[in-house]
Amino acid sequence: MHRNRTAIVFTCALATLSGIVVAAGQTAEMPAVVSRPSVEVRSSPDFSAPAIAKLNRDAAVKIAGQQGLWFRLNMADKAGPASKTGFVRVNDVRMAYSGKENSDANMRALFTGKAGKGRVSETASVRGIDESDLQSAGFDAAQLARLDGYRLTPAAAAAQARASGWSDSAVPYALESKPAAAGGRKQSSQSQKRAGLSAARGILSRIGGNIGSNAGAVADVADKAVPKSEQELAEEELALGPQIAGRILGAAPLWKDDAAQRRVNQIGRWLASHTSRPELPWTFGIIDDSEVNAYAAPGGYVLITRGLYNLLADDGEVAAVLGHEISHAVQRDHYEVIRKQEMTSVGTNIAASRVNVGGGIAGSYAKDYAQKHGAKIALARLDREAEFRSDEAAEIYLARSGFNPLSMYMVLQKMTALGTASAKLAQLYKTHPPLADRLDRIDRRGYAGLQTYTQR
Repeated sequence: MHRNRTAIVFTCALATLSGIVVAAGQTAEMPAVVSRPSVEVRSSPDFSAPAIAKLNRDAAVKIAGQQGLWFRLNMADKAGPASKTGFVRVNDVRMAYSGKENSDANMRALFTGKAGKGRVSETASVRGIDESDLQSAGFDAAQLARLDGYRLTPAAAAAQARASGWSDSAVPYALESKPAAAGGRKQSSQSQKRAGLSAARGILSRIGGNIGSNAGAVADVADKAVPKSEQELAEEELALGPQIAGRILGAAPLWKDDAAQRRVNQIGRWLASHTSRPELPWTFGIIDDSEVNAYAAPGGYVLITRGLYNLLADDGEVAAVLGHEISHAVQRDHYEVIRKQEMTSVGTNIAASRVNVGGGIAGSYAKDYAQKHGAKIALARLDREAEFRSDEAAEIYLARSGFNPLSMYMVLQKMTALGTASAKLAQLYKTHPPLADRLDRIDRRGYAGLQTYTQR
């Protein structure tokens, strides 16, 4: 079934009840448990509202809706007949995994997502993009040009941010990558460093026996082990980004919703301006795929699926998803996977120094890599710590950019509600730690240094 390309269309009459999407005639409630030692349930979604009940850890609750970063609970059996509903913060409770996938479970997980704003039908692919699609997809120059056309300048994004009331905050982040600044002390290029190996190469070529027969391979290893300068790293990233993004678009084109495309570029560019790499040509897009997933390519290209976008309720949740992917680009997570592949492919000279044709060394390397490997690097399984770090970075970027860091928690809660067997999350589960582990890490880390911003 997962290999079936056939699309299925299901149309359901929807009703909106206090911000939660439900099938007609049904009351949608999602099970959850209290995740803190004790939680005060308030009468309205406001910190100053009176508490109507106090719940202890592991108490079972029923989530009946979402209002901003608050969950509305059905309190009929917990606070007496006078208090039918109450509100807790999104990180006070932990959503239970949905037992199985069906259209109702998917809709209930949306809460105030886009489908709750008037959309009454949804076209869902049986499966989304997988590794074989990204391996075989051709480069789509027209789609890439359209994607690039939505790119905003930092100044334009800042002007729109001010109009939206998003503010700047200075929030330190020790784990953030800080590449060497341009204009600093000039670094030797890789070719210059290799020149120092020429004498060793000559000696190896004159050595007899088994060592001599392997001289070329040994020299190849030495070549690839030479570190690149910051300029060379940046050039390769900038060349790889469009090559990989163009092939992702060859597997799934951009969603035909100009307003949504402009929205993710406004939010994404503003967010990226608050990272340690604001100079990258940050570009964001939504691809027409119903799976819940997102992709980051080196050099500042970020793509999210229509399925994920439709799950998100507000600008803060969109920013949380984009912030996680932005961190991967800032930290060069996918680029380092490529570098490791280059280091291990000793017998195949894909190193940029071998050929210098149109587009320069970096451009040649990027095209060569993309031809051999496609865009499947976008589905690379990164180290668990890289994923945990990107969740943390997203919270930092949210705080710096005027959003609430708890938006990241809300997004993970919504994904959890889709269930462990959801086809919409098939690829995400393959490439990311379990959602429960990600939420556990956030809970253990807490919001030290970000507490003020969680009150937004």
